[in-house]
Amino acid sequence: MNADVRTRIRPVAEGDWAGITTLENRAYAPLGLSEEPAALRSRARSSPATCFVLDVGPRLAGYLLALPYPESAFPDLARAEETVFRSRNLHLHDLVVAEDLRGRGLGRRLLRHLTETARSAGYEEISLVAVGGSDTFWSANGFTARDERVPGDGYGVDPVYMSRPVLPDRAGEPHPASGPPRGWSTQHEVG
Repeated sequence: MNADVRTRIRPVAEGDWAGITTLENRAYAPLGLSEEPAALRSRARSSPATCFVLDVGPRLAGYLLALPYPESAFPDLARAEETVFRSRNLHLHDLVVAEDLRGRGLGRRLLRHLTETARSAGYEEISLVAVGGSDTFWSANGFTARDERVPGDGYGVDPVYMSRPVLPDRAGEPHPASGPPRGWSTQHEVG
């Protein structure tokens, strides 16, 4: 990747869905875990402020979908989201970078952006389900395996539920200790 190529993270826009679906399919279809486009869209609708795309130059090169979810729970890959949960936990559902751009720190950049967003919104924890042996990447980024069982029939072979606290801000201030994340007052249906 040329150092002069502009890289930016931005919110998901309507015109991004063809690229997101292509990236998702390339990453997860070989594992038997690719989701229907409607399910992916429903996850982004659940929490647009915590879902992003990564542009490298003019190219959509990656994406991240995260949504509030109860601790120790995770989305059903076969179903669209119908409810937005009130939770101090932010579930990182997908983080995908185009194959030819992997190994360049772009996934970590997306994760840092999510962590900063989660911190400013008042989330206390970020969770995920590591699939396809990706638990080593997530461990290297501060996530630890939890005892929660993830059904293998929905998340492939040997899925691992992992989490980590949202880190304190750069000034060392701890994250908020109580109450729902800013902007979330009740559980509501996805529209």
